[in-house]
Amino acid sequence: MSPAAWLLRAFVLCYRWAIRPMMGPPRCRFYPSCSHYALEALAAHGAWRGGWLTLRRLARCHPWGGEGYDPVPPRHPGHSRSEKCCGGH
Repeated sequence: MSPAAWLLRAFVLCYRWAIRPMMGPPRCRFYPSCSHYALEALAAHGAWRGGWLTLRRLARCHPWGGEGYDPVPPRHPGHSRSEKCCGGH
């Protein structure tokens, strides 16, 4: 995992352990919760794409944004985070 992904992960963990408990009972509209989704997205996709997926998820987290099961999309097979799209072409 890149240093940027570790930094974002640390931010999510600080939110989860220090800020979230002060906000009352959990009211997650989605499964997995947004913080769990963020940790999974950062681990699977790195800082840029994982961060983008997390921001998209947070933008949907409002009373009219839906609910239910919303997993992190899988990585494309055969692509590593350092490999450019389309084989570098």
